[in-house]
Amino acid sequence: MNENNGIIRNASVLGVPKMLLLGLQHMFAMFGATILVPILVNSYFGEDVLHVQVTLICAGVGTLLFHFCSKGKVPAFLGSSFAFLGGFATISKLNTGAFANISNAEKLSYACGGILVAGLLYLVLALIIRLIGVKKVMRFLPPVVTGPIIICIGLSLAGSAVSNASTNWLLAFIALATIVVFNIWGKGMFKIIPILMGVVISYIAALIFNAMGMTNADGSAILNFTNITAAPMVGVPEFSLCKFNISAILVMAPIALASMMEHIGDMSAISATVGENLIEDPGLHRTLIGDGLATSLSALVGGPANTTYGENTGVLELSKVHDPKVIRIAAVYAIILSFIPKMAEVIGSMPSAIIGGVSFMLYGMISAIGVRNVVENRVDFTKSRNLIIAGVIFVCGLGFSDGLTFNVANTDITLTSLAIAAIAGIVLNAILPGNDYHFGKNAGGDANRGIDMIPNFNEDTRYGDNED
Repeated sequence: MNENNGIIRNASVLGVPKMLLLGLQHMFAMFGATILVPILVNSYFGEDVLHVQVTLICAGVGTLLFHFCSKGKVPAFLGSSFAFLGGFATISKLNTGAFANISNAEKLSYACGGILVAGLLYLVLALIIRLIGVKKVMRFLPPVVTGPIIICIGLSLAGSAVSNASTNWLLAFIALATIVVFNIWGKGMFKIIPILMGVVISYIAALIFNAMGMTNADGSAILNFTNITAAPMVGVPEFSLCKFNISAILVMAPIALASMMEHIGDMSAISATVGENLIEDPGLHRTLIGDGLATSLSALVGGPANTTYGENTGVLELSKVHDPKVIRIAAVYAIILSFIPKMAEVIGSMPSAIIGGVSFMLYGMISAIGVRNVVENRVDFTKSRNLIIAGVIFVCGLGFSDGLTFNVANTDITLTSLAIAAIAGIVLNAILPGNDYHFGKNAGGDANRGIDMIPNFNEDTRYGDNED
């Protein structure tokens, strides 16, 4: 069926205009975080070296490439990855050897070369999964591991939501309240575009407040149209080919371990959200290939690494529209925007408080999905091993706010908190005695995670054989 409990799996029944609006909603969800990456990277280098236009087109094309590799079955958007920020910061400070007396733009090219190699490492993991089978790989990723990791994905972003919202709590509240009102009491089309309505209504409020002379908490103007005025209407993204250096590769490539673990967590979250067996079909190896190729292609032309976006997973949960075609529409929007600098600046002028208000809902939804993952799988926390695993994951995922940096070959390498949490959870699950989880055996539990091995699992027997 197309609809089950309000869930829409084929958005074509809504008509083209509504599908376009849904795609616009997904674009707004990813936009703030995606353009924030080049903004932060440029702050490390002290000048504009990682361009927003290149970032947008790489996100759009990367998403379409991902959908091609995953047979168009996975409703995921690929935006800029924050996992590699530490690597960019490290390379920006290198000033010896090959990095002596070179421009910041050239340093960025070497950083992108390292990211290209990191993307290729995805293909290695995909090959391993293809050879030994996803069933054996998922043996190391039971609900007691994936559930807490998904929870950490949402909670680790909570600080960002509060930080953005705190710039103007009134705007943030308007955005959040609008989303809640339309999601709970909205009718028809308005019920499935709460994020878009939150952005539009709060932006209108920002225009009114700005016209009235109101300011943000720090005294700054609510809206700044300077960049919009200066930006041309049409412009081609400034691509630059990557370069390769062993030091840069040693900085960037190991971060792939972090982003690959985040990818697996995101695939579990999306699977649990849409209630489909995405890890089995189209297969984790295919999604890894898509993510890896998208990252390498982006790095090749001077863009940041790509990764599946939790923000858009939150939109899936809120809108109940799970059709991947809607995500592909958002990808096309991103590509079009990359050639319209003025329009990109208009969207980029959105007050951070609005992004914060929207993020309150989206990030919370991600964590809620993780809680549902644990609860519906009936993970037994009377067992010490499960408490230990979950506890360590939470502390690592939330405690290492700045990641963990160590030195290899005189180069600093940083693992993000989520990567540390994923590694710790997987290792503990593998070595602690009492692991009674068998992927594919507990049909009810796996179905609740959206990754059951039985595509036509019967709802009536959902909890029939639950040993997890």
